[in-house]
Amino acid sequence: MTKYIQPKGFNLKTLSLILFCKVSVISAFAQQHPLIKYVQPFSGTAASTTPASQHIEDKTERLANTIPSVAPPFSMTQWTPQTQLTENKCLAPYYFNNKKFYGIRGSHWISGSCTQDYGSFTIMPITGKLQTQTAIYAEDYTHDEEVSGPAYYKLKLPRYQLLTEVTAMPRSGLIRITALKSDSLYLLISPNSDQGKGYIHIDAAKGEISGYNPVHRIYQGWGQAAGFSGYFFIRIKKQIKSSGVYAEKYLSTAQKLANQKNLGAFVGFQVGKGEELLVYSGTSFSSVEAAKRNLDAEIGAADFKTVLAKSEKLWEDALAQVKVTDVNEQNKRIFYTALYHSMQHPRLFNDVDGTYPRFAGDYQQEKLGKGNYYDDFSMWDIYRAQLPLVELLKPDLANDLVNSMVLKGQHGGWMPIFPCWNSYTAAMIGDHATAFIASAYNKGIRNYNVNEAYRLMRQNAFNMPDSARYLDGKGRRGINSYLKYGFIPMEDSIPNAFHKREQVSRTLEYAYDDYALATIAKGLGKTSDYNLLIKRALNYQHVFNPAVKKVQGRYANGNWYKPFYADHRESYITEGTPRQYTFYVPQDVPGLAKLMGGRKQLENELDSLFKLKEYWHGNEPGHQIPFMYNYTASPWKTQWHIKQILDEEYSDGPGGLSGNDDAGQMSAWYVFAALGFYPLDPVSTQYQLTAPRFSQVTMQLAKGKKMEIIAHKQSKNSSYIKAIKLNGKVYTQNYINHSSLVAGGKLEFYLQDQPNKNWATQPKDQVTGLK
Repeated sequence: MTKYIQPKGFNLKTLSLILFCKVSVISAFAQQHPLIKYVQPFSGTAASTTPASQHIEDKTERLANTIPSVAPPFSMTQWTPQTQLTENKCLAPYYFNNKKFYGIRGSHWISGSCTQDYGSFTIMPITGKLQTQTAIYAEDYTHDEEVSGPAYYKLKLPRYQLLTEVTAMPRSGLIRITALKSDSLYLLISPNSDQGKGYIHIDAAKGEISGYNPVHRIYQGWGQAAGFSGYFFIRIKKQIKSSGVYAEKYLSTAQKLANQKNLGAFVGFQVGKGEELLVYSGTSFSSVEAAKRNLDAEIGAADFKTVLAKSEKLWEDALAQVKVTDVNEQNKRIFYTALYHSMQHPRLFNDVDGTYPRFAGDYQQEKLGKGNYYDDFSMWDIYRAQLPLVELLKPDLANDLVNSMVLKGQHGGWMPIFPCWNSYTAAMIGDHATAFIASAYNKGIRNYNVNEAYRLMRQNAFNMPDSARYLDGKGRRGINSYLKYGFIPMEDSIPNAFHKREQVSRTLEYAYDDYALATIAKGLGKTSDYNLLIKRALNYQHVFNPAVKKVQGRYANGNWYKPFYADHRESYITEGTPRQYTFYVPQDVPGLAKLMGGRKQLENELDSLFKLKEYWHGNEPGHQIPFMYNYTASPWKTQWHIKQILDEEYSDGPGGLSGNDDAGQMSAWYVFAALGFYPLDPVSTQYQLTAPRFSQVTMQLAKGKKMEIIAHKQSKNSSYIKAIKLNGKVYTQNYINHSSLVAGGKLEFYLQDQPNKNWATQPKDQVTGLK
């Protein structure tokens, strides 16, 4: 999704003076963790500085909105330095160019999004006199005193003479505070509710603080209770000397407080120079007691060094699934940072005993017998590449993700469109839970109730909920119009949605989702459904105007909306232009080419898009476009454009992402493209090939399989495919099947400096489920 907030104080001079991601400063650390050292968590925390992003007129759309997250992959809670106080929409907890530090936040921010944090809390250490007003206790800090890695964050607080460090496990965190002088030390613990809700309680005798921050919905049902809270439990093994609660200008020695604006609690200690204070924190979406159990199970009474070593190992093992070899160190930094960002979400939601809040369940709870339950599926974004990357590298996790979607549908009665905050949202467009589940199903990931999954997806595709359920965010927006006309006409303004109108984009995406569901129907032997759905997969044709060779708004009577502007933002297009969205037919690129007048005309239209600088990589609708040259007589143009995008749209440093990362989609695109293949149609089992970025890659896959990708280059600048071998045999296709990758073996690219216009000029078997 697009982004709308600009961090304060952004300037290129600041970026040039900063050394970031300083996890590599300790040589011993680098030796023990050869891949973690490449991860730069600050990447995407400032406005983009990549060359290709500078032509975007709206500078607020250059934000990646990532955070320097400390947490193992796909964790419940991310721990981040906090430079923003609010949980408001489109404000990340941290921006690189902010100047004030407000503490360490246990965050549920969706990485790289324009949504909002929820159920979070913050721990801020101060020394000297007790202060509870943020404007007074906020610390000025510099990045020279900051170290950030996937498993570790450190910041020196100069005014307070404190060293603050944090590490984490999936549901719990450990903060180590070292006093650099003898003084009084206070911890300020704040539930971050923007609604003035929440609760906090101190048990000074036990050294425990606990509380919660109620979660509220956005998009459909905006402001309503989401049916669960973010709970926290804190344990400190040092005698508390003083304690109390506060809110706004209120300060008391009372030991509990609820439902006050800016509420919080303080606990005070006396510390000597060099003394360490360990702050153990557990989190949960079920209860304070569950947060305590999560802490006890994951960290217990372990020291900081022990927890850090465990957290580092989890990241090193995750990153080591894809080992790249290259003389260019910057490319490695960009790659492993992208891999890190692609492993932030979906979010673990259940406790160690399997308990989790029922989806849309009004404080009801469920319990898993096995596996894990996940939420925060930024589905319009991540079905394209981020979830397919999970399917490739972590199929067991992908299975849990599909099962989580099925459970949501069972609990709420309808398969959700864009499930975040464990609620229905109807955010964005399309019905891409279907696309994701079909993608997993077609790759053999099926250890869940497939028939129940199909029932729920079919309900979305064929039925309109009653008005109450529809207003609550259930079902496809505009489904009745779509079923009646085969497209959504301009007369249907889609009033009951956050994204209103956007009729053409919705039509295109529903056609793709119908194709996705058709592939499962075929696999389950549901012939009647298959025949209906595969016909509906061609509905994209109903909004393609052959006179202009592009998609265009259309009325119910068949007339085209006028005037037509190919390169303007139009109300019937989602976050883009008609020219850009014309290429969203991943299920039937050959069919789209035929509508345009043939493969050569498809190539010409693609050429025009890039020539006019209308390709905008910073948002998702066009991510498949550069790979569409593989369906023309010039697949070398895919290789040329992919190299240009990798060179210009990604860099290292805080401004290194060209747009909103959207839960890792932008980063997953880089991972795939750099490896040399991409799921243009993620529902299919095909990946489009391009020239890999690295000289050698080793992927560790399921069942002990290993795939090596080797690039034999004519020179260091070689980026065009001359030939390919798969397991020693000449390979002439410009795509590769999922089954070939996960079987393991060796994929060799022979690259040269000039385009090879004779390589794979006649695509073979380039078909989809439509054929």
